[in-house]
Amino acid sequence: MYQVSEITVTYKPRFKVAERPVISNSHTTEKILRALWSDDLNLYESVNVLLLNNANRVLAFAKISTGTIDSCIVDIYKILQLALTGHANGIVLAHNHPSGNVKPSDADLRITRTLDEAASIMKIRLLDHIIISEDNYFSFKDEGLI
Repeated sequence: MYQVSEITVTYKPRFKVAERPVISNSHTTEKILRALWSDDLNLYESVNVLLLNNANRVLAFAKISTGTIDSCIVDIYKILQLALTGHANGIVLAHNHPSGNVKPSDADLRITRTLDEAASIMKIRLLDHIIISEDNYFSFKDEGLI
């Protein structure tokens, strides 16, 4: 007899669909992110993701990783795993820049392109990538980068 581990995948929504916020533009997205973000906005970079249904209602918010003052790992595998587990049709990637400068780096541009390509294979839409700071934000969608 072979011994193997069992994998269990669960998603337990706590709110009715009608009670979930709707993402309609980058300003709405920024407001939702600020309400959900922990108090580490000015301390170190962190990467978060919003999972959305087909009507752009927020299904879940998840922290992907926490980094240093000026860098953070974006785990595309983990993002897609969460999106599939949560039955998401769309995702919004978000990270912060503690420096206050929300201009995307070359690494930010590369990871956005890579995530967009990987998500599209799974029929998941990357709706935006938002970089936020204490008093500003940058939307890849608004700037035509997605």
